[in-house]
Amino acid sequence: MSISRRTARRSVQILGVAAASSALALSAAGSALACNISEFSAEAKCDGSKGVITVTDQDASGTPATVTVFLENNGADVKTVGSKDVTGSREGVTITFDENWSPNAEYRVRVQAGRDKDHLIVDKDITPNLTTPSEGCSKDESTPPATPSPSASASTPAESPSPTPSASESTPAGTSSNAPSPAAGDSNLAETGANSNTGLIAGIAGALVVVGGGAVFFGMRRRGANSSR
Repeated sequence: MSISRRTARRSVQILGVAAASSALALSAAGSALACNISEFSAEAKCDGSKGVITVTDQDASGTPATVTVFLENNGADVKTVGSKDVTGSREGVTITFDENWSPNAEYRVRVQAGRDKDHLIVDKDITPNLTTPSEGCSKDESTPPATPSPSASASTPAESPSPTPSASESTPAGTSSNAPSPAAGDSNLAETGANSNTGLIAGIAGALVVVGGGAVFFGMRRRGANSSR
């Protein structure tokens, strides 16, 4: 009877140890599969000429999570860049936020994942905050083609020598080219002008008229005087 009791006690002890071991194993497995903030990482990158912020979720448990990115300034949220849902994996799942970030800018990344009764399993920021690189994304600008140099045919033409006037177009010798040529009939008017004797003749004629008139006057007076005698 004593042997049976001992055997039963040993069996109970063995079962207790096995149960405890199983509980510990399940607890360890549960901890390993639980979502953790350390499984999330963020990075600022360039996608061509624009900036992006990527967040990678390496949660092997596949717990759905919500990731929200904020632009920071002096420890305060300036704006919300965006919020996206992600379900991670052991290999990692990456989500991308379009953000034309400036060099040395600071961003806060908040992760909220899972629920355990009335509270979130994860409700934390990725630490430290994300700081962008010191150099921004270069813009994809194509180099304009070089301007072709003008060809010899497009150069300024040489000045052609001015044509030599013919003999018929040249100015006659001894004649001023600016002096107007006398019009037809002007020669007769010039001959009767100030250079002629017309004035002198008219003066003499007038004097003769006066002398003749005086002679007639005196002649009539003499006839009158003789008749009165």
